[in-house]
Amino acid sequence: MTELDFWQLVTRVSPEQDQVSLAENLKAKLECLSDEELVEFDKIFGQQMRRSYFWTVWGAAYIITGCDSEYAFAEFRCFLISLGKDWYDRIIANPDDIALLPEWPEKDGYPYPYVDEYDLLAGQIFEDRTADELPFVPSGRATPQGKKFTTKKKQLKLAYPQLSQRFPF
Repeated sequence: MTELDFWQLVTRVSPEQDQVSLAENLKAKLECLSDEELVEFDKIFGQQMRRSYFWTVWGAAYIITGCDSEYAFAEFRCFLISLGKDWYDRIIANPDDIALLPEWPEKDGYPYPYVDEYDLLAGQIFEDRTADELPFVPSGRATPQGKKFTTKKKQLKLAYPQLSQRFPF
């Protein structure tokens, strides 16, 4: 499995695609892979989860939805991965750029940038097939990298001008 293969598997059809169909699509694709390919896929997924484990990225999630838990932040990072390599790399480099995303999945009329258990699908398939678990690949360090963002509105507006304009608080 190459990184190109990985990105072709995880990238959503459209930015507003709901998380249920997104997960079903990925699951169907993963079920066609060999056990070895599932292991490689999971390894790359874990690497990408770690690559996005920054306070600056969490700050963006906080502005959009008030993301305030480790679990929600993991689901947000799964959402970022589902956007595809170009958007993912762009947002990791400058988290404020997520404000430029033209469409969003929604829940109850609000942006819903989360994908529940997207990172677990390969492991579930592997375990169903083999009765073994995939090798553990942590999705982050003990704490995100960088300096923790502040929840003070003035500093958030300075750090994330595009997001603050799109998602006023």
